[in-house]
Amino acid sequence: MKKITIAIDGYSSCGKSTMAKDLASEIGYVYVDSGAMYRTVTLYALEHGIIKDGQIDEERLSSEMKNIEISFVFNPERGRPDTYLSGVCVENRIRTLEVSNHVSHIAALGFVRKEMVRQQHRMGKEGGIIMDGRDIGTTVFPNAELKIFVTASPEVRAQRRYDELTAKGEICNMADILRNVEERDYIDTHRDISPLRQAEDAIVLDNSSLTIAEQKAWLLQAYQKAAKD
Repeated sequence: MKKITIAIDGYSSCGKSTMAKDLASEIGYVYVDSGAMYRTVTLYALEHGIIKDGQIDEERLSSEMKNIEISFVFNPERGRPDTYLSGVCVENRIRTLEVSNHVSHIAALGFVRKEMVRQQHRMGKEGGIIMDGRDIGTTVFPNAELKIFVTASPEVRAQRRYDELTAKGEICNMADILRNVEERDYIDTHRDISPLRQAEDAIVLDNSSLTIAEQKAWLLQAYQKAAKD
């Protein structure tokens, strides 16, 4: 089969990253979590005092984007790649609710998206790549051979996020998480630059009621068909 580019877009907490990682591992492709890239920028802004009282110092962040070089390194213990910021692993630190509460605002900034797309293009220039996010099939790789748009109900997605956070030992509130999911949906679909939307040639996957096994089978079949065409 030929090496293709696979773009997986969709709403937050749909399990895009998990399905993309699993598929990449199964077919031997490189996986890039674009959402983790925006989370990494958000983490940088939080840890460097660029976000204060919910306000972003956009001028300062813009001037410091040159310091934010993101990479992914395969972790053999997890069987998946970890996210690195300037050579330091930040995989766990970018998955907190604090980062989740600010990431959509960071991702809506034009200069941030421009730099992340530049880095994403560099990562995907050779093909044989799976990338997930909000605008991969519409902006980053509009010519991808396979585009998948993932959705699920807000309640299902909030429950998944709650389960993920509590499994890590975080104390969280279900109502707060649902509110965060709905707020992120609104921001992601209404931002001026590269809003979340389904590409015209994307295949829709509603995984609200699918088992992991059913989802894996669906994805593998979609890949096999696209790689043969």
